[in-house]
Amino acid sequence: MGIIQPATFDAPLPPLTDGNYPCLILNADYQPLNYFPLSLWSWQDAVKAVFLDRVHIVDQYSQIVRSAKLELPLPSVVALKDYIPQNRTPAFTRFNLFLRDGFSCVYCSSPDELTFDHVIPRRQGGKTSWKNIVAACSKCNLKKGGRAPGEAGMQLNQTPKRPSVFELQAQGRRFPPGYLHESWFDYLYWDVELQA
Repeated sequence: MGIIQPATFDAPLPPLTDGNYPCLILNADYQPLNYFPLSLWSWQDAVKAVFLDRVHIVDQYSQIVRSAKLELPLPSVVALKDYIPQNRTPAFTRFNLFLRDGFSCVYCSSPDELTFDHVIPRRQGGKTSWKNIVAACSKCNLKKGGRAPGEAGMQLNQTPKRPSVFELQAQGRRFPPGYLHESWFDYLYWDVELQA
């Protein structure tokens, strides 16, 4: 991974438009709700949550929004007042499958042209489940065809299993987004080198 540098706003502040001033959402325990994709709200949703008294403002931008009776610095980090349990079972989706497998082929480790593969082919009784589906590049998927890995002379570099939410969160830390505001760094723990 490369070096991530925090965004700074020493220049004139960007306009209040969609996409500017995203707000990091923390659970009531001050941990991000999600790492990948990173749990963010638009500035409009963050301001609405503040007015509805659903969050605590943890940090803020220097940009201010005004109404006829009120001024409010835009929140850059908020924490929910009510804790959302994180021990649910992750949804069995293509995205979560790719995240579990590190966005790379489990046969050759290529990140290119990913699809998914039944380890035990359906024609041999293989199920569509966490324990039988893996991320595979198109080349390996074609090479394996409708055979088991051993029959195709291929080997898995990891055993497929159902991940916990915590395992997916840990895996998501390996893939930081391109934009991180400096006020978020105390609440995010990425597996990358940070530059001061």
